[in-house]
Amino acid sequence: MARTVDNGISSESLAGVVWRKSAYSGAMGNCVEVAPLGSGEIAMRNSRDPRGPALVYTKAEIAAFLAGVKDGEFDDLAV
Repeated sequence: MARTVDNGISSESLAGVVWRKSAYSGAMGNCVEVAPLGSGEIAMRNSRDPRGPALVYTKAEIAAFLAGVKDGEFDDLAV
């Protein structure tokens, strides 16, 4: 059985995960990276601080966030 991961866990403690970031990430690394976990959850970290903390979300939480992004609900934050 996979263990549950707490939010704010050190990215370095998530050994063996494969982090990936969007092709839209800028040259300065200004993006977030995501990694699927064995528990089925998704970890997210700041690409500028790969040794920093990772936040962990359920697939349902990520799906809800992505749906909002696709619908433009957060467009005002990037202006």
